[in-house]
Amino acid sequence: MFGQVRKWRKHSDFDRMDLYTRGTVYFLVWWNVPIGMALTVTRPVRHAAPAALIIAVLLVSVAQGYWGTKATKAGFRVYLDDAPVPRRELLVSCALMVVQLAGLLVLGGLTGPTRFPLFPTALACAVLPLLVAYSLTVPVRISLVALLGVTAPLCGVLWLMNSGGRTLIAILITILVVGAWIAGTVRLSAWGLGVMYELRTARDVQARLAVAEERLRFGRDLHDVLGRNLAVVALKSELAVQLARRDRPEAVEQMIEVQRIAQDSQREVREVVRGYREVGLGAELAGAQGVLKAAGIDCRVLGTEAADALPPAVHAALGWVVREAATNVLRHGDADRCTVALRVTGQEPATAVLTVENNGAGQAPAPGASSGSGLVGLRERLSAVDGVLEAGPAAGGHFKLTAEVPLPGPTAPAVPRPGTAPHGTPAHQDRAGAAGTKKRSTR
Repeated sequence: MFGQVRKWRKHSDFDRMDLYTRGTVYFLVWWNVPIGMALTVTRPVRHAAPAALIIAVLLVSVAQGYWGTKATKAGFRVYLDDAPVPRRELLVSCALMVVQLAGLLVLGGLTGPTRFPLFPTALACAVLPLLVAYSLTVPVRISLVALLGVTAPLCGVLWLMNSGGRTLIAILITILVVGAWIAGTVRLSAWGLGVMYELRTARDVQARLAVAEERLRFGRDLHDVLGRNLAVVALKSELAVQLARRDRPEAVEQMIEVQRIAQDSQREVREVVRGYREVGLGAELAGAQGVLKAAGIDCRVLGTEAADALPPAVHAALGWVVREAATNVLRHGDADRCTVALRVTGQEPATAVLTVENNGAGQAPAPGASSGSGLVGLRERLSAVDGVLEAGPAAGGHFKLTAEVPLPGPTAPAVPRPGTAPHGTPAHQDRAGAAGTKKRSTR
């Protein structure tokens, strides 16, 4: 007993509910068997009918319970999995029901319908096992019509046996009312089990979608990590080749810089794979400025101090925007000037606005054109923080990218003036140090 309890506890909630629902329906099949058998062996019946007939009716009752259970199992497959209708099981159960009803009618005739204890109940117990399985394969209204089709000729036979009007009314009420209740209960139980199956399927689909979304995120992260660095490596390698052909010593410095960027890319890829990588807006601003200056592009970064006041989610989202924008400046167009500005609007609701503008937009991708997954990935990241992204040609032959993210809270954070000195906090010192290191390494 305790082993069964431990085994039950090991099942999941869905398995328990499935077992409970099916067990309840199987109980509705079998509970008619002992009741019908008990009424068949009562004293009036034993005194009026031969023992062989009584034993035969008992055996048919057990057989009907067995085949009714098999038909019910197949009925669950029909309802839940759209399996074929179990014609064999239903036909065998129907034949056993007819045989059991015939045996009960003979016993009732020998005993007398009025002297047979609970004769309508015994007849109902012979009909209901088949009804349980049949109600799983057809709608309830059809099963009720079939139940009425069985009850009508049964009442006709009892009328020919000169049964009283009370007996006929009792049989009609017992079989129809109890049969309707059982058919409805079985159908509702199967419906509830079907809903649980759909929920489990939906949960499995949700899990697979989460895995697919994580794969897409991973691919987008790799694109964001490697895109800019590979563009810089290609640019510096080409520059190193040209310098080497001219026997210029600066070629060695350019290749050293390529080596450093490749090592940084390896480290960042490892961090992405391990799931530990976080994008910092301050570091990305400093890194973008250093990389663009190394590529010969005059890059100005304004409003870096505003990054410290941003929430972490906005901080990370705008960091990806800076990274992708710097990559696009290197890949597209022929820019020699670039301005990156960060500000926070003072009106309510407060909004963080990041703009990246560069000249040389003649070869920049037009809005809506195929430009890889960079801008698409940025829009997905910004949508997670209710942000929007706009990118396209601007006045004067420039290309401008603007990201706007609303900030939570009743008031906007303080907006430092562009070009002001850091306040000396550790975060500012670390960012300034990182920017200085980046600049020194890209000279």
